[in-house]
Amino acid sequence: MTDIHVEHHLGYQTLMFNRPAKRNALHDPMYDALRLALEHGEADDAIRAHVLIGHPGVFTAGNDISEFVAKDWQATAVQPVVSFLRCVAQLRKPLLAGVDGLCIGIGTTLLLHCDYVVASPRSVFRTPFVDLGLVPEAASSLLAPRLMGHARAFELLCLGASFDAPKALQAGLVNAVVAESEVLASIVNVAEALATKPPQALALARRLLRGDPAQVLARIDEEATLFAQQLSSPEARQFFQRFLGRSGAPS
Repeated sequence: MTDIHVEHHLGYQTLMFNRPAKRNALHDPMYDALRLALEHGEADDAIRAHVLIGHPGVFTAGNDISEFVAKDWQATAVQPVVSFLRCVAQLRKPLLAGVDGLCIGIGTTLLLHCDYVVASPRSVFRTPFVDLGLVPEAASSLLAPRLMGHARAFELLCLGASFDAPKALQAGLVNAVVAESEVLASIVNVAEALATKPPQALALARRLLRGDPAQVLARIDEEATLFAQQLSSPEARQFFQRFLGRSGAPS
């Protein structure tokens, strides 16, 4: 199995983060694989919904910070991420997620693009961008305040506070909290229900709910520019090195 494991089922596809040794931290090939799988699924009439899943105890630890460091802090370090996010922002078919456990950084901001999210009680949502000298991404600076209001969005994206599952549910980041053993079955049930609906009507209804993606795409690009600038800043280098020296782990 590759670091992104794709399976096609009757009416939907699952995209699994499959790098357990690194807590499913995302690197460039994974972003490329996710984008290609989503593009293929969008073009396949048999696929009516996309489902993101991780492993028991970990959805994803976010971006692999060590990869950014290895690229000598170049602005090009964010390009695979931006291409993936622009693809996500333009999906016509529903995007779902089943979260169990750790959901950090882009793992959390990606949920803002999802239409239905199921999480387990042990799930933890956190976006430590500012702590690393960076800025939010995935148009989260636009979507999070829309969804949960400025105060909660500031708490999540700027303060870097951890949201547990009940708080994420209250904020509207997830739709339902279910037992760990029921996460996959619960999100699959939603995917299967969506697969039975008239596809054109579903796509149109989703588009009306999500609105014109132009503003989201513009914010993705704006955030990416600032992210790249900060990535090469002395401030970010200092905090990245401190983080890697402390934990050796991605974020």
